[in-house]
Amino acid sequence: DIPQINASIVRDFATAIVRNVPKAHILVISNPVNSTVPIVARTLEKAGTYDPTRLFGITTLDVVRASRFLSSIAGTDPAQTPVTVVGGHSGVTIVPLLSQSSAGTAVEQGSEAWKALVHRIQYGGDEVVQAKDGAGSATLSMAYAAAKFTNLLLRALKGEAGIVTPTFVKSPLFASQGIEFFSSAVELGPNGVKKIHDLDNITAQEQELVNAALPELKKNIEKGFAFVQ
Repeated sequence: DIPQINASIVRDFATAIVRNVPKAHILVISNPVNSTVPIVARTLEKAGTYDPTRLFGITTLDVVRASRFLSSIAGTDPAQTPVTVVGGHSGVTIVPLLSQSSAGTAVEQGSEAWKALVHRIQYGGDEVVQAKDGAGSATLSMAYAAAKFTNLLLRALKGEAGIVTPTFVKSPLFASQGIEFFSSAVELGPNGVKKIHDLDNITAQEQELVNAALPELKKNIEKGFAFVQ
């Protein structure tokens, strides 16, 4: 379920944005992002100020983790080991497309090592909580991810071309299945979302991960919408 305090804070922030800066670009990092982004969208929609090209769920932490974990296996520099992560931003909805990474061949698709890596990427937050013995969560890495995505968006807003990064946005990719939001590679532009990329060539194993993610993602999105009804 959505933590009520998070949901209420996000809704109230969205309401304040409507009143004061209705054309702002809104970057949502409050968890659960799969539900809080729909909360913001529905709040803006009810106020008549919703522009889906200006609303983003920050999933960059999943991308950073995937790059770091894969590079530790491949023996590469994380900064030079990009991994596209699609789907959502929690558990099974996080789908790393390792096959599309330059270092993806370091782990055989479908192998036990691949399954362990996927699980670690999906549940990396739990690893941090356990390391802190319940005294906190991944706050520093979340801040890093937020800064990283924000800088990319600012560069795009200033006119820099060719900036593509995963982010959770209103997407046509699975809209026919009732899934209004989805994270995939998105080209950012002067007005926000410029182009939403398809998943391209993914492996059978990655398709299975996507198939497992969709029902959970749909439930998460519906819970967000229901909170604002």
